[in-house]
Amino acid sequence: MKRADILRSLAVSGRDTAPRRLTQLAAELGIPAADLLVVAGHPVPAELLPPERDARVMKQFAYRVSHCDHPQLAALEAFVRSLPRVSASEPFVQPTWPGRRPAETRFAAVLGGLIRNRGFGLRELPFMGLSFSTLLGMVWRWDPSPHHRLRLSAVAGPLGWTLPDLFAVADEPYPEELRPMLHCHHLGRVFAAAVPLTTAQLIESAEEADRLSVREDHGVWQPVSQGFAAECPDFP
Repeated sequence: MKRADILRSLAVSGRDTAPRRLTQLAAELGIPAADLLVVAGHPVPAELLPPERDARVMKQFAYRVSHCDHPQLAALEAFVRSLPRVSASEPFVQPTWPGRRPAETRFAAVLGGLIRNRGFGLRELPFMGLSFSTLLGMVWRWDPSPHHRLRLSAVAGPLGWTLPDLFAVADEPYPEELRPMLHCHHLGRVFAAAVPLTTAQLIESAEEADRLSVREDHGVWQPVSQGFAAECPDFP
């Protein structure tokens, strides 16, 4: 079975697949196990979710990582993965749902779950070219819309998902000529690698991102308005 067919099938009837099998499939597909559990409609165990972290630090981390180009992202991902995994001293607190209302449609629930798996709220995500109200709507209802391709190409990268994979889960046709809107999945790979990190480690990682990108602090928030998707080696 093709990769897209597997993901599409799990999105429709994944509750019939045992979590253990989903974890095996996730390893085979190179997708975080927590994400495949969300796609299949299963709860995510606490050990796969991030610890409680400072939202302001999360936002700064996401912003500063977005200034890294592809070689810098690869170096930063290696740095993040090299940090020790610290056992939480406090009781686990599950990240809150990123929207204001519970999801009412299947893919809205999946999208909100993928965001929550990384410990993000909607305001902590990097700039993606989408308004806050649009993001709120996306994690509430995913109704038929001519804007789906644009929105999927915007959110896939920061989540660490490739466009073909996310389009398959959303059951949307994927045009091969489509390109990520601002950020490709290499940015999201860093966020996925950072899931186990504490607030202090996120601060350390943000400082490393600044060192790699040589980002200058101008005292105001300046988003990466173009991203580095045009340079992604996955899209010749």
